[in-house]
Amino acid sequence: MDALWERRQELGPGSRDEAALVRAAVGLLDSGEARVAEVGADGAVTVNEWLKRAVLLLFKVSAVEVAEVGPFEYADRLPLKHGFEAAGVRVVPGASARWGSFIGRGAVLMPSYVNIGAWVGPGTMVDTWATVGSCAQVGADVHLSGGVGIGGVLEPPQAAPVVIGDQALIGSRCMITQGARVGTGAVLGEGCILNPTIPVVDAESGEEISRGVVPPWCVGLGATRQREFAGGTFGLPCVLIVRRLEEGQRHSKAQLEDILREHGGGL
Repeated sequence: MDALWERRQELGPGSRDEAALVRAAVGLLDSGEARVAEVGADGAVTVNEWLKRAVLLLFKVSAVEVAEVGPFEYADRLPLKHGFEAAGVRVVPGASARWGSFIGRGAVLMPSYVNIGAWVGPGTMVDTWATVGSCAQVGADVHLSGGVGIGGVLEPPQAAPVVIGDQALIGSRCMITQGARVGTGAVLGEGCILNPTIPVVDAESGEEISRGVVPPWCVGLGATRQREFAGGTFGLPCVLIVRRLEEGQRHSKAQLEDILREHGGGL
């Protein structure tokens, strides 16, 4: 794949042998046998660059084709994913996932979109109008609430994708982009913006915990921090950690709503 990448400018829809190799690599993503990125025991994210390159090369070697689904027509270089019933995935009309994404058994796709290279874990709910971008990694038993945007990344190939840990709950209209990370069991209230420049702040101490990383088993909500500029004082976005849960502690959504509403947030 690295050798093909070096001569990518030569490739096109007529490159049959190369296309077969590229589709075989992307097929590993589609089946879940391989992942674009993985989190190691030390918590570090390892990006499998050759697989991201395979995704990019797939666009080079694929021609635009027309597909019809009922009354709908599509014209794209990549096909949609198939075989949901056999994979044990529930897909509501209006949902779509591109071939080359993986959807785990027991997952539910409401009218939503999952892009190529993404990995969605077993038992995860992708709720209405939520988007899982290219190569994003979403764990098992996660709930992506309505309108959530999980940003994608393809270029540069070595860039780390967004990673959402198992059992996380992401509130409505949250935007998580540019390789930001949400830890296992974490909860984000509606409307949070998280990227590698956004401070994550402890509400009790006022200390900045990280940039773009919400620790495991924390409850956070969108807030602002005051900053002085030449033109005045302005509030810049941050994520405020308002509660720390015990590891493995699971709350009902009603309990989580109560926690967030104490601080003017919600799910």
